Amino acid sequence: MYTDGACSGNPGPGGYGVVLLYKGHRKELSQGYKNTTNNRMEMMAVIKGLEAVKEPCAVDVYSDSKYLVDSINKGWAARWRDNNWMRNKKEKALNVDLWGKLLSLLDKYQVSFYWVKGHAEIEENERCDFLATEALKNSDLLEDTQPT
Repeated sequence: MYTDGACSGNPGPGGYGVVLLYKGHRKELSQGYKNTTNNRMEMMAVIKGLEAVKEPCAVDVYSDSKYLVDSINKGWAARWRDNNWMRNKKEKALNVDLWGKLLSLLDKYQVSFYWVKGHAEIEENERCDFLATEALKNSDLLEDTQPT
């Protein structure tokens, strides 16, 4: 699974793009939102991609978001959840609605996250960027329920 999020302004209109590849099959997903952030769209891409997976399986997620990849791989997001969504004793974690959804989905699958450099001519990452950017331009933008 390749994922990307985009935002025009931060916050502003945003979108996500997903390319799912499995045994010669390909599925692309995208959607735009009226008022959101880039980080939320990066996370939404993975959530929507995992929600589209039909059966429990191993999933490799490729993202150009260090925020997303590091938050999962370094255990930050799980630690925030375990600490009642606090990053430390004084700072609340952001995007807790999406982190909660994502962490729940990760329990269903064997997911490995890999960071890829954005705009580095990685074909599927470039395609996700295109899908996300086009999605934020559409007229059917959804409301982001909890933009931060």
